[in-house]
Amino acid sequence: MLAADQGLVSLAGRLKVSGRVPRALRGRPLLMAANHIGVFDAFVLMAACRRIGLAPRFMLAGGLLDAPVLGTALKASGHLRVDRGSASAIAQFAHAVEEMRTTRAPIIVYPEGRISHDPGLWPERGKTGAARLALASGVPVIPISQWGAHEAVYWGTETVSGLADLVPLVRSGLTAPLRRPTFKVHFGDPVDLSEFDGSRPGHAVKAHGKIMRAITDGLVPLRRDEPDVPRFHDPTRPTDTVSPWRP
Repeated sequence: MLAADQGLVSLAGRLKVSGRVPRALRGRPLLMAANHIGVFDAFVLMAACRRIGLAPRFMLAGGLLDAPVLGTALKASGHLRVDRGSASAIAQFAHAVEEMRTTRAPIIVYPEGRISHDPGLWPERGKTGAARLALASGVPVIPISQWGAHEAVYWGTETVSGLADLVPLVRSGLTAPLRRPTFKVHFGDPVDLSEFDGSRPGHAVKAHGKIMRAITDGLVPLRRDEPDVPRFHDPTRPTDTVSPWRP
């Protein structure tokens, strides 16, 4: 699946990877936290991980895993399920903590929980789930910053109710190879969360803030020539929030 993904990313644009995951952290439980900029960015992240010799799994919304064909492929690849706000969310969190402690494959999470609605596409405030996972499992956290994947496919819509909802995505995806956008992915230094205790009130919020700032710090040089708003205009993406992490 990773080989097919790399072929898809190569077809859509150019991939540039910087940073690294220390050798001492390879082959052991690892949490990787990335900013979320578009519907294509998961494919870019998988290709970037493959380039540096990692085969990650994602924590994905339950709706994706329930989808026909795609859901079956994702389940077979071992991606983890999360249904925010559901009665099973607590059990899923406990399962995720156990997976984090025992699996050798890195797990990628999006702390924001959705594609950013910030006009400049800087990271949203996000949720504390990734920080709580890291504190509960005691695994290292690698921040991943990415830029460019938003140019591959339009945001589209929150819900797909018919083929008409897919037209903007398909049309934008077909033009990406002609434009050849550059997909930049940076693996940052591990985030030191040793000062925080998951059982103490407020520590998960502080740990979340430290993770998000690390992601943002890595994003700054990737978009140095686009510090305000993206040059690529996506008419379908909402811009109704303001990023608290914007430098």
